[in-house]
Amino acid sequence: MHPPRDRGRSVGGERFDGQDFKDGGLGALPVVSGRGPEDGRESKDMKIARVSQMRDMDRMAIERYGIREELLMENAGEAVYFALSRRYAMSGRRFAVFCGGGNNGGDGFVVARKLHAAGAAVDVCLLADPERFSGAAQLNREIVMALGLPVRRIVDAGEAARVAQGADVLIDAIFGTGLAREVSGIYREVIEAVNRSGKPVVSVDIPSGVQGDTGRVMGAAVKADLTVTFGLPKIGNLLYPGYDLCGELFVTHISFPPELQDASWLDVAVNLPVVLPPRDPDGHKGSFGQALFICGAASYYGAPFLAAYAFLRAGGGYSRLAVPAAMAPFIAVEGREIVLVPMAETDTGSISEENADELLRLSEGMEMVVMGPGLSLDQETQRLVLDLAARIERPLLLDGDGITAVCRDLDCIRQRKAPTVLTPHPGEMARIAGVATAEIQADRVAAVQKAARDLRAHVVLKGAHSLIGCPDGRVYVNLSGNSGMGSAGSGDVLTGVIAAMLGLGLGFEEAVLKGVFIHGLAGDLAAQAMGEDGMTARDVLGHLPQAVRLDREGRAEDVLGRFYRGPIII
Repeated sequence: MHPPRDRGRSVGGERFDGQDFKDGGLGALPVVSGRGPEDGRESKDMKIARVSQMRDMDRMAIERYGIREELLMENAGEAVYFALSRRYAMSGRRFAVFCGGGNNGGDGFVVARKLHAAGAAVDVCLLADPERFSGAAQLNREIVMALGLPVRRIVDAGEAARVAQGADVLIDAIFGTGLAREVSGIYREVIEAVNRSGKPVVSVDIPSGVQGDTGRVMGAAVKADLTVTFGLPKIGNLLYPGYDLCGELFVTHISFPPELQDASWLDVAVNLPVVLPPRDPDGHKGSFGQALFICGAASYYGAPFLAAYAFLRAGGGYSRLAVPAAMAPFIAVEGREIVLVPMAETDTGSISEENADELLRLSEGMEMVVMGPGLSLDQETQRLVLDLAARIERPLLLDGDGITAVCRDLDCIRQRKAPTVLTPHPGEMARIAGVATAEIQADRVAAVQKAARDLRAHVVLKGAHSLIGCPDGRVYVNLSGNSGMGSAGSGDVLTGVIAAMLGLGLGFEEAVLKGVFIHGLAGDLAAQAMGEDGMTARDVLGHLPQAVRLDREGRAEDVLGRFYRGPIII
């Protein structure tokens, strides 16, 4: 029996070239549309695999279920051909297939054979020594040779460039997902020639040069127009820059049984939150949740307003904002609907420790307490946050300066009985973990998973495709949001949205997941309306009601198009 395959599997939008892939097609899967049991729907996560987990799935498919390696490779190549045939006419077209020396190259041989059978002209470009092939990859290389397809060994970038220029479409089957070293030599030169060609590029499994567990570029990587991946999406398919390099992203399970795709040991998934409970037509402000925001300091007027007002704009009922007394009149002008609670101040204009007992009293009965936006690094206020984090018995969200405060003694979070969520950016995450920011960015999934387990809390690592870590080690990858949200105040809006989702009746974890998704969706709507340049947190705030409405109607993907690319399943 051949060894397990070193490959992976991928994900992207919902429609491809006007064709609906949800029904029919090779290895069709049901569209995954939610997580929770509350609404009575069949619900399951769309799992994401690490490279090692994908290898385990391959091995189990072969050893436990008798799905031979040759069949897995055939199905993989067939799925790529299926996607190609939906976009390109075969007759009269020339395809150049660039094959590396592993099973990814073997998949490329299958694609070449099927293109040839459909009447296309095919050039097979081999980057590796033919002696390196074995198993199913060698079998398919021999078939290609027997068919008489032109197979040329590429030894310099000039030859690769000439082949690319003579083709209509390029197929990238150079590396799989297990790439562990920087791309160099002829491989790097060919990748760069492919990118310079200006021709449409289709990647097999993952764009060559993208690391499968992180999305990091290993020196150089193919920029694909379309990627077809197998079994499950890999982390590198969904995190930047790998996600952007994939282009349109497709997933096909190539005959893996559901028990492998849904296995409990697959602990990373796409964030596909549950639907919101219907609003009570006879409800009042107390019916839709109450939240207390402990925020603000001298010079930080925007953060408390954005956080408390986002709660209302996302559907929450009653928003209380505890701020330094001198700030209250100014915030009242902007946020008339917010209930302001003026607080005694420190000498620097932040919230004083003497407010601790009143804030504890105010927290009682709240669906959520939010601490941190614009609180400042005043030492007295930082001590207040530490004290309150340990003593508040309601669900708690910590952001910004609130996270900085609890990093002095993270036991105040570990020992909390009520649910807690922290929403750090990478720098704050580095402070939580006690490592450099670069280390966090090198493997964001591992970082958020470790922190959530250690703190026994939910952790939202903000950024392009934010990650949500759960206390039991599960991690969700959020696909909504865009670069226009990378401006001051966007994270403050997120705190209010998460609190609102809890107020609207979701459980704590579901509220965190839905809040992150709705926040990104509002940002995508803002980008759709005005472009990503110049977007502000106020623009995200203004689109929250529309985001919630579209989400309730199940229309988010249809309306947003390129701003939200959910899974394409073939």
